[in-house]
Amino acid sequence: MKTHAAYWIALLLLAVPMQIATTGEKKMAGFSKADLGKLPTGWKVEHTGKGGTGAWKVIADATAPSKSGHSLAQVGESPGPVYNICVADTAQPKNLEVSVHFKSIKGKRDQGGGIVWRYIDADNYYVARFNPLENNYRLYKVVAGKRTQLATAEELVVTEGQWHKLTIRMLGDSIECHLNGKKILEAKDNALANAGRVGLWTKADAQTAFDLFAVEGVVTKE
Repeated sequence: MKTHAAYWIALLLLAVPMQIATTGEKKMAGFSKADLGKLPTGWKVEHTGKGGTGAWKVIADATAPSKSGHSLAQVGESPGPVYNICVADTAQPKNLEVSVHFKSIKGKRDQGGGIVWRYIDADNYYVARFNPLENNYRLYKVVAGKRTQLATAEELVVTEGQWHKLTIRMLGDSIECHLNGKKILEAKDNALANAGRVGLWTKADAQTAFDLFAVEGVVTKE
């Protein structure tokens, strides 16, 4: 029997089963010329830490995997440890799969970026990110503004300036983090047990483009 309620959301795309199954409704919305130079409708910029908020906007991008010619990018150069966040306004189910394609543009202190989910506010959320400068993929929880590492994989080399795909799956307290279709990290944690929002994340001066952001609810297999 299914032990979790079936969910679906009208946000974006993608689904690949593991020990779980997605709910089947797949929706997709790209970043378009209509939003060029500004934040798309339905998104909000926030940040964790002191030192500024970052600058998120839709940019022209002929390389975007969606073939739309546009992507959503963080183009600011926030100082120090500030975490730049761009979240969708609508709350999502707590059991979900989230994916995004990302491309590192530049950054001297940090590069790359990742996904946030079960996002309550700028001080409480999960985040998984890849840093091409450090060649590592890491999973964290942020609770009351304090970031705690849950898992890491080192010496993972990806090509800077090219698109790569991150996928996160969380069901109950079980988390899996994939890179380009391969499971890299897994952990169990229930510090953030409720549903929240989902979104995108970079750190400090990491300038990064994102495309094909996708989310879908998941359930246990029968």
